[in-house]
Amino acid sequence: MRFKLFALAFTLTALSSDPVLSQESSGKEVEGIQHSFFVAGPSFTGIIDEEGKETWNSGAAGARDGFVLENGNVLITWGAEVKELTREHELVFHYKKSAENAELGTCSRLANGNTLISELGVKPRLLEVNPKGEVVVEVPLQPETDNAHMQTRMARKLANGNYLVPHLLAFKVKEYSPEGKVLTVFKTDLEELGGKAAKNWPFTAIRLANGNTLVNLTNGNKTIEMNAKGEVVWKVSNADFEDDPFADPCGAQRLPNGNTVIASYAAGGGKVKLFEVTRDKEIVWRYMGPHRVHHFQVLTTNGKALKGPLLK
Repeated sequence: MRFKLFALAFTLTALSSDPVLSQESSGKEVEGIQHSFFVAGPSFTGIIDEEGKETWNSGAAGARDGFVLENGNVLITWGAEVKELTREHELVFHYKKSAENAELGTCSRLANGNTLISELGVKPRLLEVNPKGEVVVEVPLQPETDNAHMQTRMARKLANGNYLVPHLLAFKVKEYSPEGKVLTVFKTDLEELGGKAAKNWPFTAIRLANGNTLVNLTNGNKTIEMNAKGEVVWKVSNADFEDDPFADPCGAQRLPNGNTVIASYAAGGGKVKLFEVTRDKEIVWRYMGPHRVHHFQVLTTNGKALKGPLLK
């Protein structure tokens, strides 16, 4: 279903010419959608409210990953360090990359209080770091390239104790055991997706509650959902729209209402930087503000804190 984007009078809003009805996790029908969200991006890293205003600034742009934690602090990854900051900018957790590796990729706070961090370079690996900044788990990765920047992106730990890791240039999302053994591989260079020529580099991979895996494909400008067999069961791309909202999709989030929010990292001025799409491929919300979005976290919808699972 093709969906025409209309001009907006505001930077951050639901579609205004013909209001769209959305289902929140409570099942209550709401006319129009507004979100507040955390942004990790090249020009701004902080929180944007439902009116599109910056309400908290980390003080340093160029972040790659991050989350607002349950305690209100903000966990952020930059290329060389990970910090947890209070809203008053007090440092409560800090990790610097090892001297042997080139850069850090992602971070996420685990249920046991440790922080998952990806380190890229000559020794690509996942690290679990305890609150004291000590490495307590190390998982070697197999990215199939020496290009540190392209080895992996949004690695996450799964509920089963394994790790889900997208490898861009390998065209694969791999599930690793804690010992570093590859247990499952989801290929993104499938012929039905255009093969390797389509450059479907997997960037974000999220294991959903139904067991499927949601994957953003950057250069391929697609978002797909794959079942446990690696088969594509849902796909959305610029072919479904008239205004090409996909522009190097990096971060993604599946909302409790079943919609998917996608970041278009390469979007320029006046373009859609972040948008929410339904299962039926209708865009029901978008952010067209000044800040490019590498990674994000939707925090509220129409004034209510988001319920249900966030990023996995």
